[in-house]
Amino acid sequence: MSRKQRVVVVGNGMVGHHFVEQITSLIKPNTGVEVTVLSGEERLAYDRVHLSEFFTGKTANDLALTNEQIYTDWQVRFFTNAKVTDINRVKQQVTTSGGVTFDYDKLVLATGSFPFVPPIPGKDREHCLVYRTITDLDAIKHSASSSKVGVVIGGGLLGLEAANALKQLGLETHVVEFAPQLMGVQVDNGGGRLLKDKITALGVQVHTSMATEEIVDGDRCRYKMCFKGGKTLETDLILFSAGIRPYDNLAREFDLAVGERGGIVINNHCQTSDQNIYAIGECALWNNFIFGLVAPGYAMAKIAAKHILFNNNDDAFFGADMSTKLKLMGVEVGSIGDAHARAPGARSYVFDDQLAGVYKKVVTNQAGTRLIGAVLVGDTSDYDNLLQYHLNDLALNAAPESLIFPLAPPPDTVSITDLPADAVICSCHQVTKHTIEQAVLSGANDLVDVQAITKACTGCGSCENRVNCIIEHSLAITKAQPQQLSDEVLIPVTELA
Repeated sequence: MSRKQRVVVVGNGMVGHHFVEQITSLIKPNTGVEVTVLSGEERLAYDRVHLSEFFTGKTANDLALTNEQIYTDWQVRFFTNAKVTDINRVKQQVTTSGGVTFDYDKLVLATGSFPFVPPIPGKDREHCLVYRTITDLDAIKHSASSSKVGVVIGGGLLGLEAANALKQLGLETHVVEFAPQLMGVQVDNGGGRLLKDKITALGVQVHTSMATEEIVDGDRCRYKMCFKGGKTLETDLILFSAGIRPYDNLAREFDLAVGERGGIVINNHCQTSDQNIYAIGECALWNNFIFGLVAPGYAMAKIAAKHILFNNNDDAFFGADMSTKLKLMGVEVGSIGDAHARAPGARSYVFDDQLAGVYKKVVTNQAGTRLIGAVLVGDTSDYDNLLQYHLNDLALNAAPESLIFPLAPPPDTVSITDLPADAVICSCHQVTKHTIEQAVLSGANDLVDVQAITKACTGCGSCENRVNCIIEHSLAITKAQPQQLSDEVLIPVTELA
């Protein structure tokens, strides 16, 4: 009897867990594959996307994506507090900090990323913290209990999430950003201006174009932040959220190819420079790009699982859409595609209602026939419609400004019937319109049923409205003329997920 193929997964974040979920769902009984998970943290995978809800009452168990019983049922070996410190590529072994060695045939690095802390003198003081893990959140809670003022260094997406956490903990909250605007990656100058105004109105003080030079003892608070130009700001707690860096130390130490600015280099099948070692998620560098969202990591996990089990070269990773919709401190923000209109010939159409606190911009190609980007601040009700135009490269049959201008002719909206069968509705789990329709044909009658079968709308949740529309449309057609819903053969429920 031949021994089992040994697959070892280093890291058990959201992407690492998704890989385990994918590969165990693909392993057929008695096929001889053994999956081992090594988590560097003290707990198994949890939901980092909704991490801030920890401060509104959710517990670590509420955020958990799995538990010991689930992995046991899946026949997955798992070890917590098992940080890998050594890779022997010749013997195909990894060793943890505790001195335990594991043999592998295929190794998957899902080590994620770590918070970047700028090299500021004084950054290592006791109440200078980061915002990344549940352990970090416990430390923030503890520090906040004896603090009155908190400062977040970093005005990006994670920085504003962190600021919201400090505000919920009852602290006078400040955001310090080196760049001239907030969320410079996702939104343009106009959107950044309005976002700053809205967040300031909510009681968070925002300081842009500020470079922190030193952290010293304070006069009224614990610390004093000294900025370039002579300005200062006193605070009791400092939270660094100035971006992330790929956790690629194992690749560096054991001679796997890494990018000039970090990240483990992978090919389209998520293989590193060693064909027996894969990298997925935020530690991976594809085409000189690191993807900081969970959806691309999930796509990598699925591709790597199929390649390991079946040497499947048909499925490959060719990048991912980085569009996102979120709510920060109650402020709605949406970013789609080329939000900064950087493509040659790109044209922008802007609606800026300062009285209502709404900013919208759509970006088209030079001919004005395709939507290539958008920014929405204060009102994201158009997000789903705009996203489908972008993702499916649909032709604009009306003036581009009609998509966002309230006084323009009725907007040219994408109906369910306009969408092709392979239109991606849930970006997190790559669930298509066709898959949702098939779930309805298989007996799903509502969102909960479709979520259970397809996992649509179980990630960030931004696709809920569109999923519900497809369910309602599919149910209506099924009752009238079931054969019109799809020309495809009915897929068994168990295969849809």
